[in-house]
Parts: sequence; C-alpha cells; structure tokens
Amino acid sequence: MPPTRPESQPRNRTTLEFPDNALLPLLVGEHDRHLARIEQKCGVRISARGNQIAISGVSTETAEAALKRMWQRLERGEGLSMGEVDAAMALAGGFGEGGEGPRLPMGDLPAIRTRKGAIQPRSPAQAGYIDLLARHEMVFGVGPAGTGKTYLAVAQGVALLLAQKVDRIVLSRPAVEAGERLGFLPGDMKEKVDPYLRPLYDALHDMLPADQVARRIASGEIEIAPLAFMRGRTLAHSYCILDEAQNTTAAQMKMFLTRMGEGSRMVVTGDPTQVDLPTGTRSGLVEGLSILDGVSGIGVWRFDERDVVRHPLVQRIVSAYARAEGQSDAAAGDRHPRMRGRMRESDGTGK
Repeated sequence: MPPTRPESQPRNRTTLEFPDNALLPLLVGEHDRHLARIEQKCGVRISARGNQIAISGVSTETAEAALKRMWQRLERGEGLSMGEVDAAMALAGGFGEGGEGPRLPMGDLPAIRTRKGAIQPRSPAQAGYIDLLARHEMVFGVGPAGTGKTYLAVAQGVALLLAQKVDRIVLSRPAVEAGERLGFLPGDMKEKVDPYLRPLYDALHDMLPADQVARRIASGEIEIAPLAFMRGRTLAHSYCILDEAQNTTAAQMKMFLTRMGEGSRMVVTGDPTQVDLPTGTRSGLVEGLSILDGVSGIGVWRFDERDVVRHPLVQRIVSAYARAEGQSDAAAGDRHPRMRGRMRESDGTGK
C-alpha cells in the first residue's frame, strides 16, 4: 500500500504515514542515513516517529516524492542503496536545478525487463532515453561516461531478445586504444579483441545468468565483435549496438549504419569529448550527427554531466572538465556547436 498524508497539511510541512512497519527500517536506512541524505540534498528537515515521517521546509515536494519512490522499490522487494536514494531524488526533482523538463509521474516511468528483473531509470534523462529506445528503430545516445547510455541500450536489446522480437543481439566497438599503444596481443582472434569488448560482456552478465550468456554467445544469439568485422554484412532481425562510436571514422560510421536490415534496430553510443583517434581525424560520431540531422526515423538523446549516475565524484569530475573545455571552446570560437536540447526526433522535414 502507498503512504498517505492528511489533506489539511500546510504546504511547508508534510507527514507521510507508511503502512508496513517491517519496511520502515529499510526506508530510513541505518542510523537514519537515507533521511539525512534527503535532508542534505533537498534542504528540508525530516523526523521519523512510529510509522510516520514528517517533512518540513520551504518546499517539501521533492523530498515527499523521493520517499514515495523509495517506498515503491521496497514494496517490490528491491534493495535501497544510497545510490538509489540519490536516484529517487533526481527523478522526483525533474532534470535539475534549472527546472528543465517536467517532473515525471511515478506511475509513468518506463522500465526494461530482463531475466534478472526490471531495470528502472535512475534519472529523468535515463527515463527519456529508455522511452526513445522503445519508440525508434535507430537511436543515438550521446554524452559523458557514467550516464548509462550503453548499459540501458544493452538492457533493451536483452529484453527484446527474451521477448523474441529480435533473433540476435550484435554488440560492436571500434578496437581503438585509449591513448596507449598496447602492441602485440597473444592468443587467437577472440582473445585479442576481448579486452576492447569487456564492458559489453559486463553489461550482459548484469542482465542474464552467466550460463545463458555463454550459451547464447555460442549459439550466435549474442554476437560481440570489433567494428572491422561488420563490413559487407546485412544485419536483419537484429538489435545492433555500436559502443564508443566517437572512435569511429566517418567511413566506419557510414559502413555500420548501412548494415541495418529488415526488422532490425540500431543504437549508437559515444562521448564526443573522449575521442582517441589520431590527431586530425574527425570523429565519425560527430560528423554523423551533423549529417543525419533531419533524417526521419532517427532519435537522438544527449546526456550531460548532470545525468551521471556513478559515484558523485564522477559527476563533479565531468563537470570540471566540461567547464574547462567550454572555456577553451569560447576562446577558439567554439568550432563544434552542440545541438540544442536533450532529444531530437526528426520528422523528415529537415528543420
């Protein structure tokens, strides 16, 4: 049952009553650490007594919505870590302090269902991205590390495979070294390319039992391959993901996108600020986004530093680099302007 509150409560004070006392310790956290985090982030005061939690402050709506969202997780039997508390506040408060985008109703959040359970969005941006993945045959997910763009794309592919809406998942990455020269790698072809594709394996193991991942890879239902192996193929009835797409050349990007066959879906993910190509080589992701602007049927979702859902320090690191790069761009005339807005869905008019 959901928590309730009296209708006569003043706007700057709210009292929520929770029906299941057994779940309350999980809601407040050890030594009330979850409530303390909400107080810190939302600028309110929270006190718990019995099965009631009182919230007071100038504005209590975000804290109230976060507690309700946390309670929903507990009622579904899901865990509640400090990261989930932060995610509940982010979802309750909309896109951020700038007030961009509407608050998301709790009952309207999209989810991706895999063999290991439902994967819920942890930020408003992730919710919008999940919705875009469900509605478009080709999606670009662009933004900094830690926003979940690749993880959620893999989850959507697994969900469609389990629902038998696609015959296989094809996961690909360009085999480009991140600023290092690794030299000769021993072993057969699989052993040579596996280090480049390890993040994709990690995501798969989060969504399927290990024996199923191995069995589906052996049967060809899941294929993980370097981008160079895609040339000349037609990928029909497949869910195809190109990860780290900022490290493709323009020719490689065109080659991958034109592999799309009947009944297939494609997701391209990358971070244009982390290009590891040789100096002077233009990123295929940056060029592709410019060329494909206005093409009907392609959805683009842009994450930024506010959407990072890893350790809070990662968000601050990304923000610091973004500020530094913004100052450099301003000094140089900003040669690569970003598309305005988070989402761009073309209607085919080219506008």
